[in-house]
Amino acid sequence: MNRKIAILRGINVGGKRKILMADLKSLCEKLGWKNVNTYIQSGNLIFDSNKQNVELENVLEKVIKEQFEFDVPVIVRSSREFQTAIDKNQFYSKDADINQLHLTFLKEKPTDENVEKTLIYNYEPDKFKIVDKDVFIFCSGKYHQSKLTNNFFEKKLNVGATTRNWKTVLKLQELSQ
Repeated sequence: MNRKIAILRGINVGGKRKILMADLKSLCEKLGWKNVNTYIQSGNLIFDSNKQNVELENVLEKVIKEQFEFDVPVIVRSSREFQTAIDKNQFYSKDADINQLHLTFLKEKPTDENVEKTLIYNYEPDKFKIVDKDVFIFCSGKYHQSKLTNNFFEKKLNVGATTRNWKTVLKLQELSQ
């Protein structure tokens, strides 16, 4: 079995689109996913499966829609893909303040043309770097004050996205070991 991490966008934020983590865990176990665990209330799952990431995303999105009656975008990555992303973050070092670091996960790799169009935007002192299906973000202040949001990247790159702070990224990777 391969260790996987699923990140769901926009649940349990501001009292909207509420899904209890116990219910989400139970739902995934009914799908046949093994060793399912959740991390915090914002839609993070760690589990074992030999199925392809895209298949897992599609199945979970469908059953959430059926059971809870709202759409929830899901992105699944392997534990190895998480580690690769951590290793590729140019903003991350032993001396970095991880409170300033975030990772936006993209549902698919954006086109080169859309990446080029996005790179023209400069929101200094905040910075971003797009690498494959990941956008590494450095925020000089609070993330919620930055223009480098999920909506910004979804619109400019024309792909689905969801963001986690660096502390959560590191914890999800640790829990997936």
